[in-house]
Amino acid sequence: MKNAARTTIVVSTVIIVISAILFSNALGQRPSRPGAGRQGDSQLEKPTVPKDDNEKKILGVLENILRNQSYRNVPPQDGRFLRIMAESMNAKNVVEIGTSTGYSGIWFGMALQKTGGKLTTYEIDAQRAATARANFKKAGMAGVITLVEGDAHEEVKKLKDSIDILFLDADKEGYIDYLNKLLPLVRPGGLVIAHNINPGMADPKYMEAITTNPSLETIVRSGISVTLKKR
Repeated sequence: MKNAARTTIVVSTVIIVISAILFSNALGQRPSRPGAGRQGDSQLEKPTVPKDDNEKKILGVLENILRNQSYRNVPPQDGRFLRIMAESMNAKNVVEIGTSTGYSGIWFGMALQKTGGKLTTYEIDAQRAATARANFKKAGMAGVITLVEGDAHEEVKKLKDSIDILFLDADKEGYIDYLNKLLPLVRPGGLVIAHNINPGMADPKYMEAITTNPSLETIVRSGISVTLKKR
């Protein structure tokens, strides 16, 4: 019981700290008040500093994706957020819906290389899937990331293992279906993270599901919702 309580405290602390960072970033991106004389957080934030040659290579692949691939991917600060969450939780099994060209998957992969975990990511578009596979190979993550090509609404039915983090970044109206199918697999203390959660894109049915269920605790900051499955 003591270990379980300690784990709950750690996860809760991580969520509070990261949510504060995201909220501060959102404030930092607003125009400064005249005379405030205070630098926004977005100006204070610096690029990732590679720890070793492997991380330097991976960051190079990520930069190449940003510069040369026009498909929609999460912005760099959101990718860094995903990496921090996965590594701090010591995640072993991450599921991503919406691979695109693999940008967010590689950020997850950086964490999973450290934790010994795996990412399963789903992409319905054949061209994007092919591009993502090539990017995963360049980043040296073929053994860490499994890409499933096809309709994730059907393919996720095959999943059986406990999930530490579920990341949703695909068809917004489909979020509720993914949640209904996969929440039972998310372990107690695990997270559901959803992208593009803002007034113009968030599906009301999904928002109701993650904010009215007493077994869930949800925060929304800077277009990302983070939902804790309570113990």
